[in-house]
Amino acid sequence: MELYIEILAVVLNLIYLYLLIKEKIACWYFGIAGSVLSIYLFYSIGLYSESILYVYYVVIGVYGYSLWKKGAASDSRLKIKAIGIKKHVIIIIGSVLVALLVGWFFKNNTDAVNPYLDAFTTVFSFVASFLEAKKLISSWVFWMVINTATIVLYAQQELYSYLFLTIVYVVFSVIGFIKWRKKMTGYVVG
Repeated sequence: MELYIEILAVVLNLIYLYLLIKEKIACWYFGIAGSVLSIYLFYSIGLYSESILYVYYVVIGVYGYSLWKKGAASDSRLKIKAIGIKKHVIIIIGSVLVALLVGWFFKNNTDAVNPYLDAFTTVFSFVASFLEAKKLISSWVFWMVINTATIVLYAQQELYSYLFLTIVYVVFSVIGFIKWRKKMTGYVVG
């Protein structure tokens, strides 16, 4: 049963990513559905940070949908933009500190598998998802790094469908970055 859930979640998440790159609002429906299935799967195999991450993906999916819909309804479509290096440094330092705390918590209070790597990929995925919903170009760079690290996590757990999905995510992250970069107006926030 878990294999079928894993495969269905992977298919839904691939559709989500494809539609995200195309900037189609329907991407959020597929992302939410794939995330709901992933919550169950990751919790059942002891990747607790990953299951929390997918709860967050459901929430950010609703947020992203509402942000994109609001932009479409007001005829002021959300534009792809960038933020400055100072904000990136603050985001990275803050995320590393939170990831260390989360990893420590899961290592000392649960039977979590690889709690620090799981925490790092989870915390940085929270950040990348938020940047993605805001259409910040750097979200794709974060995803390139996160997905590369996640390959190790999934290989250790023998989650081969998710491993395949994550390899595809790495490739799509590069494609997404290139496509969004071409559309970007050069506007830098902060």
